Amino acid sequence: MESLKDIQEEIIACRKCPRLIKYINDVGKNPPKRFKNWTYWAKPVPSFGDENAEIAIVGLAPAANGGNRTGRVFTGDHSGDWLFKALYEVGLANKATSVNRDDGLRVTNVYITAVIHCAPPQNKPSRDEINNCLPYLIKELKLLKNLKVIIALGKIAFDTVLNIYKVKYEFKHLAIYKLPDNKKLVASYHPSARNTNTGLMKWEEWVEVFKKAKEIIGE
Repeated sequence: MESLKDIQEEIIACRKCPRLIKYINDVGKNPPKRFKNWTYWAKPVPSFGDENAEIAIVGLAPAANGGNRTGRVFTGDHSGDWLFKALYEVGLANKATSVNRDDGLRVTNVYITAVIHCAPPQNKPSRDEINNCLPYLIKELKLLKNLKVIIALGKIAFDTVLNIYKVKYEFKHLAIYKLPDNKKLVASYHPSARNTNTGLMKWEEWVEVFKKAKEIIGE
């Protein structure tokens, strides 16, 4: 039987989406000036976290100059700054920052994955690209044996989880739904710069997502 580690190796080796593979390589070869001294990861970015987690966080995709650069999801970009600061604040991470794969960051009782594992142009994957990556997420959720809560960051992640479970719910920030296998689905706005800088999501509302998840698992 496949393990979570096996799936991450499959993800890194995946070349199902030619448009995305070309894009992540092009970004790596032509980085912005602030990252010109970096050697970009420029491959599909694996998931990250505690294999015994009760909480899974499903994002959209790595950022072109974030995870695609550093090789770890939510690492080296604005969304990652918000995510790990919040996890640290509620006691689910050992530090509040995430800058590279070797920075010593650890999360506890949390597993972080994504709808797709390659950065898409304009953060807009196609339906086919989402479907190509879907089997990895399905297998991960099955292999997380202690999983009780899935946090979906943004509507695409939310809709993808609904698709996996063949259910329909309305996307609303901080809405909590029961899934057919008795897990809980927590909907959240994505911590993108667009959502946080415009005030669509405020810091307190963001931290509340993880406080709710901890309440559900009984911590």
